[in-house]
Amino acid sequence: MNTPNASPLNVDALFIGPKSENRVFFKEMMEYAVSEHLHWRADFHPEDPALVTPVEQHAGDFRQTLYRTEGILRQLSSKLKNTSVPWFSPRYLGHMNADTLMVSNLAYVMTMMYNPNNCAHEASPTTTELEVEAGLDLCRMFGYDPKRSWGHITSGGTVANYEGMWVARNLKTIPLAIAQHEKARDLVAGKSEKELLNLSPSAVLDLTDELKKRGLFEEVRALSCRGVGIKQGSLGKILVPQSKHYSWMKAMDVLGIGQEHIVPLPVDENYRTDVAKMREITFRLIEEGHPILAMVSVVGTTEEGSIDHVDEVIKLRAECERKYGASFYVHVDAAYGGYVRAMFLDEDNRFMDYDALLARYRAEDIIPAGVTWPKRDVYEGFKAMAEADSITVDPHKVGYIQYAAGAVCMKDKRIVDLISYHAAYVFEEVDEAEGADTKVVLGSSIMEGSKAGATAAAVWAAHRLVPLNIGGYGKVIGRGIVTADWFAQRLAAAKPLIVGRRQFEVRPIMHPDFHMVNFTFKEIGNDNLEDHNRLNKKMYEICSYASGRTYTNDFLTSSTSLSVEEYGDTPWHYVASRGFSRAEWDKVESVYILRAAVMTHFLRKAEDFDAYWEQLREVFAAKLAQIVDMEDKTGADALIAA
Repeated sequence: MNTPNASPLNVDALFIGPKSENRVFFKEMMEYAVSEHLHWRADFHPEDPALVTPVEQHAGDFRQTLYRTEGILRQLSSKLKNTSVPWFSPRYLGHMNADTLMVSNLAYVMTMMYNPNNCAHEASPTTTELEVEAGLDLCRMFGYDPKRSWGHITSGGTVANYEGMWVARNLKTIPLAIAQHEKARDLVAGKSEKELLNLSPSAVLDLTDELKKRGLFEEVRALSCRGVGIKQGSLGKILVPQSKHYSWMKAMDVLGIGQEHIVPLPVDENYRTDVAKMREITFRLIEEGHPILAMVSVVGTTEEGSIDHVDEVIKLRAECERKYGASFYVHVDAAYGGYVRAMFLDEDNRFMDYDALLARYRAEDIIPAGVTWPKRDVYEGFKAMAEADSITVDPHKVGYIQYAAGAVCMKDKRIVDLISYHAAYVFEEVDEAEGADTKVVLGSSIMEGSKAGATAAAVWAAHRLVPLNIGGYGKVIGRGIVTADWFAQRLAAAKPLIVGRRQFEVRPIMHPDFHMVNFTFKEIGNDNLEDHNRLNKKMYEICSYASGRTYTNDFLTSSTSLSVEEYGDTPWHYVASRGFSRAEWDKVESVYILRAAVMTHFLRKAEDFDAYWEQLREVFAAKLAQIVDMEDKTGADALIAA
């Protein structure tokens, strides 16, 4: 169980550090991890003789093999140092990547040498239990009852999203299968197909309990989509925000639901689902007779880091049940922002009242004065996650754990029987102690097969050291939130950067919901949107891996485009604020932006950030000068050629 620390947590002691400040401790623990495994091997049946003798070890081909091994590793090290991205440094503000927890790295290496496969308990008796524990840690963080919920580790958010829709799809077809079974149809007698397709998730799961008691569950399950397949278009629509990750399009393909059955939900100028339009679309679909298979909210959009109104989705579902007798599955894609919910929990895993939360942030200097976080609607969105049917979260993002570590949590673990390939059981809460979950078999209950037990150990170890509450991950994540807020404020108020006779202004596209800051550079006096996009694309190219050896670059970031095709007219709000005409927007229909996930833990002191910002302004000016110089040379070459 995830218990609070006995002593205060020092965030600086959790990471190796930008300059390897904690190298001595890390090397000692790495040597310990390796030595323990070597001792374990040597001590297993010590009466057994050594099978590789000293004479063999001094043979010429033996030594040559070791030399070749060393040579390959030196070659690999050279490649890694030359071309890898230094995400551990505050100079890197790009993708959702930063320095990772020492304890998770060490736990991974320690466990990796034992090579457990969490697909089968007999291949991973230790790490299977660690995965179950880690999954329940996440369930508690999301506000789920650990006696009734279930979670597990995946390779990433994409597979977790697949599983969320996998269970939603199978759940939707169970009532139809019940109606087809001679000995079960009395359970849904008098209900039309439309009514069966609009049952709530909890109502369907209650029906499966009755099927199990009658000994009919497996027979009925064989009549559902997992046995007889899906009739095209029969399951209804999946409503997903325009800000969705592309994994949702893949999911519709992989699960055979069909991409044409995705209904995009418009987003507002903060890139959250537009609540009014969501309600309008939902009511219209129901009134037209379309069942809704599922609705997805995004907590931490990939491009903007925005937090959807999960609370409004939960309210909408309840309203649809009352008004139309129509319900649907709710999945939250919190791959990016899921761990941020730890910021709201006290040491007893209680979601804190808003005013008490802010008071504690100030008292413990987690969120200082001058930083407004969380916004009230962001707070309500995180609070409502406890009502979702399933949630995707990536420990390898804001959990600060190395790849590959995604996860999915399900509010009601009875739902696992709809996808599992082991014998179903009747769920009995009273027979199970908290944390005991021996009945859910990993390998036969998940989408993936073989999976690294070392990943489960890494997540488990991180949760043991850094509790999933305000005093643990709250302190870690809070540092990035504060730095992002300061960064956005400085961008919004920055004076123009002067390069020769030209001036450039940098501005954020909006104030961040947590720590993703998007921004662009604009040449003052140039109101051509295509020129603006070219400028920012060039800035990205010289501030990214595309510039060559990233290790020598003094600032690294990422980028994206916000287009009409994906976002409708939402980006126009920012484009207009930068002085571009409507005609320019209608002609280009896309704005190219720089994207920075500010996840660094090392700029939390105001004096450190001030110094960083001054250096960054100089870097921005130098990069713009480089672009201007390239443009001048290109123009001169064009004149010579003419």
